[in-house]
Amino acid sequence: MEDELKDFIHYLIVEKGLAKNTIMSYERDLKSYTKYLINIENLLSLNSVQRAQIIHFLGFLKDQGKSSKTLARHVASIRAFHQFLLREKSVDHDPSVHIESPQLERSLPKVLNMQEVETLLDSPKNTDHYGIRDKAMLELLYATGIRVSELIGLNMGDVHLTMGFVRCVGKGNKERIIPIGKAAAQALDYYLKEGRSQFLSKKHQEEAFFLNHHGNRLTRQGFWKILKRLTREAGIEKELTPHTLRHSFATHLLENGADLRAVQEMLGHADISTTQIYTHVTKTRLKDVYTQFHPRA
Repeated sequence: MEDELKDFIHYLIVEKGLAKNTIMSYERDLKSYTKYLINIENLLSLNSVQRAQIIHFLGFLKDQGKSSKTLARHVASIRAFHQFLLREKSVDHDPSVHIESPQLERSLPKVLNMQEVETLLDSPKNTDHYGIRDKAMLELLYATGIRVSELIGLNMGDVHLTMGFVRCVGKGNKERIIPIGKAAAQALDYYLKEGRSQFLSKKHQEEAFFLNHHGNRLTRQGFWKILKRLTREAGIEKELTPHTLRHSFATHLLENGADLRAVQEMLGHADISTTQIYTHVTKTRLKDVYTQFHPRA
């Protein structure tokens, strides 16, 4: 089973071109699946797997207290794995074909209101190169809605201030071009002139746009620490995630009349149904405003 799993992971990297985190998620899910098949079901071959064994595995996960979201992710991983094995003729049947994913309740993304966004964006101070960098990052996230992984993946050649756009590579290595506004362009320009060079040593050249104190590419964990600190300093009590500014970007665009397809393209969503979740957010916010301000609400 180990060899088949290695072949599948290689396929995801080379042919599908999936993001590193996605591949790690597949690998983690399928390692627990194959381990269960060997140790609990006493199976030595993936060709011996039947629908019942997969259902038993999902029951095993449920008994461990795993959420519906986790179960659904495992089902997707298992299904993709068995489909791959069948295409490669490593097995003669697909036991996952009639396995249904658990129903998920789609929770509405948490967003900041305009005042909270302004407060957060004003939190970093241009008193040193760290503040200059942090200001540029937050302005860019809110201006473009890019993911944090795309933000830290930016290289010097991806930011075009004269033309007013950034080029980023998202999930599945899909490239997209996103316009940036004046406020973000000014913050990025100031970072390039006054901040970035102070992170670099004379001997060290780095193509990454945003750098850490070692002069290397900023990591996702590094950004997360910065965001938590800035949220605390801004006095924002909402629980923020690295995706909060992305959610706020999409919601505020739709609230101000942006076309859903345009927002989908800027966010890099493959399916418009993913983008439609933000229309529910705007309706919920409208209801809150009505309840708060209408005299007979």
